[in-house]
Amino acid sequence: MDSLIKLDPRTVFRTAAIAEAVSWAGLLVGMYFKWVVQSTEVGVKIFGPIHGIIVLAYVLTVLYARGVFRWNIRTSLLAARASVPPFATLVFEISADRRGLLATPEAASGEAVPDESVSVAS
Repeated sequence: MDSLIKLDPRTVFRTAAIAEAVSWAGLLVGMYFKWVVQSTEVGVKIFGPIHGIIVLAYVLTVLYARGVFRWNIRTSLLAARASVPPFATLVFEISADRRGLLATPEAASGEAVPDESVSVAS
């Protein structure tokens, strides 16, 4: 029997933003040990590829969010650019949430909200 998990678009975006920031933290710790302490490259070898994959997933999530939340091109580019500086995805996510950019237009206006959840079969 297949069960479907419905994911809220806001939760999907927030998860991607947080994961990107956490992977940045891991990469920065790895770079500290590689370049400052000069003891090991293991952290960079582990977190470099992980961070790269998560950044790509975050950018794809931005494209998904653009459609769901009906972001304009400026907001979309700002969200994508947030993946470059360390921890900027968290700053963008908090700011976007406070400004109502992580609410579907229907939910923000109080209209009936169509089911735009992502279904994941498990």
